[in-house]
Amino acid sequence: MTALDDLPTIVIGAGPTGLAAAAHLHERGLPFTVLEAGDTPGAAVRQWGHVRVFSPWRYNIDQAARRLLDEAGWVAPDPGTLPTGAELVDDYLRPLAQLPQLKPHVRYGARVEAISRLGLDRLRTAGRDTAPFLLRLADGDELVARAVIDASGTWSTPNVLGASGLRARGEAEAAAYLEHALPDVLGADRGRFVGRHTLVVGAGHSAANTLLSLAELAAVEAGTEVTWAIRAAAPTRTYGGGDADALPARGALGARLRAHVDAGRIRLLTGFSVRALTPTDGRVSVALRHGDGSAESITVDRVVAATGFRPDHGIAAELRLDLDPVLGATRALAPLIDPNEHSCGTVPPHGVDVLAHPEHCYFAVGMKSYGRAPTFLMATGYEQVRSVVAALAGDWAAARDVQLDLPETGVCSSDSAVSAGDDCCGSQPTGRGLSTGISGGLRSAPISLVALNAAPAGGCCAS
Repeated sequence: MTALDDLPTIVIGAGPTGLAAAAHLHERGLPFTVLEAGDTPGAAVRQWGHVRVFSPWRYNIDQAARRLLDEAGWVAPDPGTLPTGAELVDDYLRPLAQLPQLKPHVRYGARVEAISRLGLDRLRTAGRDTAPFLLRLADGDELVARAVIDASGTWSTPNVLGASGLRARGEAEAAAYLEHALPDVLGADRGRFVGRHTLVVGAGHSAANTLLSLAELAAVEAGTEVTWAIRAAAPTRTYGGGDADALPARGALGARLRAHVDAGRIRLLTGFSVRALTPTDGRVSVALRHGDGSAESITVDRVVAATGFRPDHGIAAELRLDLDPVLGATRALAPLIDPNEHSCGTVPPHGVDVLAHPEHCYFAVGMKSYGRAPTFLMATGYEQVRSVVAALAGDWAAARDVQLDLPETGVCSSDSAVSAGDDCCGSQPTGRGLSTGISGGLRSAPISLVALNAAPAGGCCAS
């Protein structure tokens, strides 16, 4: 036992993955604190509460969380039904967060601004593995921790509209005309779209859901127009697996979208990228560039930026992270989730070994762990935190026994410094590998992990 053993593991985020981590930490008898920036559990999920997910309940409930809820007499939803985001919060996350085993350990309105090591900046090595983490909150409060599990997600850091990864010219100035992904077109946000012309940019799930809602609105509200712009030459990825999709709702979404496009209810622009936005007489003019270099301009009332999300690793700037330069995931995880090679259901099971950074006992999990890859499913995050928490408890057999049952195919596929020593969570060597280095891109298959030589014990976690 060391002084670090008395400190909690801090979990950032009280969404599905963060609360699952808390449930596993409780089962393992490890002290923990959950820091949630919002004022409720699942605050980010609540923002897309009107959207029904593709995966049925059986894929959306963590097993440790389920055990705690069952002990409290929880009535589980029908495992075959598809919840909305609001139902996911109200019927699962809120009851879970209210359990006496978790509730005293969850802090709301606690936004993490920075993570470091107590008394050490990123340059300092001596004593680093035995120094606690220091977390500074937006209100100035500071906490120390034995380990950090960052499940803060990517919802608050969407990708920009510009096709080069940079803001399109005028994007900031046109902010009043832009919508975050998944606006509630048929509900709370309806007034912003009725009788207006909306341009949806993007080719993923968010775009597809928004387009279907807009098409439904246009069918009953005169003057409502819908245009869809994608960079690809064809919408094949968005249309997805159809009847062959292991998640029927996901396949049906693509089929419905195709029907609207074929019928002319949605105007599709292919091979386009957004170059500039200019507010014009209460509307916004969007300059689009064709793949052949020619240009076109379209004037609309609203622009929905359904261009995906990216992780913000800024809070961990003083930590030693080993990030893949393409995806922003760990180097070991990146080739396993490359959207050019994998759909949501073909990502292989993975756990603590591929989530580990040179910064011992810091783990980004859940959607944030995937970087810019859009192929994440909740069940993947649950297996990640099960493995990570087992490692924190020193149970390496369980940590490395990673298993995952995911549905295959669908629209989530895409067409287009090693540190020596024990890792933070035990005396077992950590596997590491590189995912990049071939023409600046991702490898088509993961490199075999190579075990490092063990160094004297003394890491921050279990030994």
